[in-house]
Order: sequence, then structure tokens, then C-alpha cells
Amino acid sequence: MILAAVTAAALICLDPGHGTVPAIGAQTEPIGPGATVVKIKDGGGAPGEADVALAIAFRTRALLLARGYRVAMTRTAPGYTGGNIARAQSCNVRRAALMIRIHADGSVDPSRHGVSTLYPAFHRGWTDDVYAKSLRAAKLVQRAVVGATGAADDGTVARDDLTGFNWANVPVVLVETGFLSNPAENARLHSAAYQLKIARGLVTGASAFAPL
Repeated sequence: MILAAVTAAALICLDPGHGTVPAIGAQTEPIGPGATVVKIKDGGGAPGEADVALAIAFRTRALLLARGYRVAMTRTAPGYTGGNIARAQSCNVRRAALMIRIHADGSVDPSRHGVSTLYPAFHRGWTDDVYAKSLRAAKLVQRAVVGATGAADDGTVARDDLTGFNWANVPVVLVETGFLSNPAENARLHSAAYQLKIARGLVTGASAFAPL
């Protein structure tokens, strides 16, 4: 009798942005392996961003688990004590199929609105191993979140200055779920119903990238 091999379900690593202890967030860390350039661990984000990101992450986790995915979260409460290196390494060590960093944006222009998905720019020795897959994931996630929410499509954006990208050894994207500085979008982002729409989009994008 031949027994079929059992393959573990793909693991999606969710990284709700910010929520770091202020004293720790003020510390710095190298922007990439071997870099002399450093960045602050956590600038705090837009007002209310940490709580919104965490709420969306919890809703996303529930939907992913219901689909049969394994899920890890870099933080599950305020008071995170690591930095963006630690967030990336948390997903690296779990060999995540995809790391989704969940954020919300802010601007001095209150009319700005919409969703964008960031991905790591190509940098040999830092992101060359995850660049192509991250770009593919970004396109899938962006399309899915825009489709689920009806938000303005602000596109996909390559970034070379994000510590959480440069230390990642797994495919990684960062979703700016909307502008908290825009009154209408702020209200939606604090709404459980809209958070669920975002979560559904994230799950649709993640499952298109890493099907079970």
C-alpha cells in the first residue's frame, strides 16, 4: 500500500505595522544586511495606524485559517519590542510563502486617498532572491484589494529603503490600505465592515500567489 505524502499547508505571515514601545521604536537598526545606513525601528506611523493594521490583520488571519492556511503574526497586541529586522526574521524562520505587511498611509494633503502595494526594489545581496516573486505578489494583492474594496488604485511601488523588505528572505509586500489623513477613508478604515473587505482582498491576493 502506497501512502500519499502529506504536504503542510502554505504559511502566510502577517505583519501589522507599528505598535512598537516608544522607547524601543526610537532605536535604530541597519537598513539591510551589512549596511552602514540605519533607520529608526518604528516612527509610529499615522495616527491610529497601529490599531487599524492590527484589526485588519486579525480579520485576515481568521479568513486565511478558514481556508486552510497556516498563519503567523509578527505581533498580536500593542507594545511590540522588536524592529523591522525582527519582523522580517520572524517570517524568514517560518519559511513563509508570503509576508504581508499591513499599513495605512498619511499625507499633509487630506484629499489623497486609495490603496497601494509596495514591494522590494531589486538590490543584489539583499532582495535579489525575493524580488521577482514579491513583484508578482504585489500585483496580485493590489488587484484583489482594490477589487474587494472599490478603493482608488494607487498602483504598485518599488521601495529600496524599507528595512522590513531588505532583511526578508521570503516574498514580501506592504499594503497601504488607505489614507487615515483623508476623513472619508479614515472612517472606512475604522469600520469593521470595511476592514473585512480589505481582509478578503488580502486573502484573495495571497491565495492567488500561494494556492493551497
